[in-house]
Amino acid sequence: MIDLCWFNAQLVVQRPRALAALTRLFRDVDLAEEAFSIACERAMKSWQKSGNPDDPFAWLLTVSRNAARDIIRKRKREETHHTALGFEQPESPENEYIQVIDEGTFRDDVLRLLFICCHPSLKTQDQMAVALRVVVGLSIEDIARSMFIKSKTMEQRITRAKKTISQANTTFDTPTLSERNKRLKAVMLMLYLLFNEGWTANTSSIQTRPLLCEEAIRLTRMLMEMFPEICELTGMLALFLLQHSRHSARTDDNGQLVMLEFQDRIMWDRHLIAEGLVLVEKALRHGMPGTYQTQAAIAAVHAESLIWEKTDWQEIERLYQVLEMLDPSPVVRLNHASAVARTKGPKAALTMLDSIEDELTGYKYFHAARAKFFQDLKEFENALTAYHAVLKLDPGPQEIEYIQQQIAVCQKELPTLSG
Repeated sequence: MIDLCWFNAQLVVQRPRALAALTRLFRDVDLAEEAFSIACERAMKSWQKSGNPDDPFAWLLTVSRNAARDIIRKRKREETHHTALGFEQPESPENEYIQVIDEGTFRDDVLRLLFICCHPSLKTQDQMAVALRVVVGLSIEDIARSMFIKSKTMEQRITRAKKTISQANTTFDTPTLSERNKRLKAVMLMLYLLFNEGWTANTSSIQTRPLLCEEAIRLTRMLMEMFPEICELTGMLALFLLQHSRHSARTDDNGQLVMLEFQDRIMWDRHLIAEGLVLVEKALRHGMPGTYQTQAAIAAVHAESLIWEKTDWQEIERLYQVLEMLDPSPVVRLNHASAVARTKGPKAALTMLDSIEDELTGYKYFHAARAKFFQDLKEFENALTAYHAVLKLDPGPQEIEYIQQQIAVCQKELPTLSG
């Protein structure tokens, strides 16, 4: 019997590497996705019978490659595939790696794929959508929900973006140094999204995907080797390390998410924290603060506090003021409000949320924050309304359980107030 948790984890982790290699080989993103999907289906059947392979990545990549060739042959026979690909490679043994081409400083297929997704002719939102679909593997529905648009619209957007990429054949080769510089900011954003998907796992039945976080850290380290002078990149790596240092303490034995306030800080990885703190200091020393550096500075304040009660909320709130000036987005303001709740109280935080309600009405964390602030003010009816709003926005199973617990707490308090 195959371990489904292990199997699903393997697909999540191996997907970026496999799709990146397949895209380099076949120069067709859609073909790579279709072939990898076939390999996943075959893996479920094969591994169920013969057991887990010694090298899941090699198995998936070899089967995906052969599936892609079969698809190409079928297209040629049906005369619907009009592009001559002009190459034939011999079949490889099942456990043989397809070696990554070492082209100077550009040594990783996944990083290459991110640069491909960040084609300069695409809008930032389209770059994000393609990267989340191709590299991270999110469904179109999940991506549409995260960007507050309809699934049909998102599907059309991704289809157009892939077509643009496929027509620009030169982007499948190693980008020139000039091209890399132009796309660096977008690639950094994609790595940030990759890390966040591992950190929150919004679309999964589990709370976190630490292996995705580790992949984002690995790729960011590699990117830093290419661009060592970019202090924002240094800040982003610091942010990832400081956040990821807490991963062992973020879930309990039952897989339930443990809030920062209640985490056992002895479980935090002090080696990652030490490296992260050094990188924060190194980045900020240049006097050119950016969004990633500022977020890293906020994470550093938490990391340096050995107990929750000693957290320097005044410093965190000050840093959020800086962050909101750098990035005046509604999500940043939401996080800023959470810090304000600690320094000025929940009423002041609710006032801040009033200014972004229209923009975040479809964002579950907005309603969750409002519910918490109302609960702290003992306005339990308003808290219940906000918690029910969260339930309408497709939270994960663990989130539903937590919300239902809070609803029960609020309902229990209502008779006391009316009596």
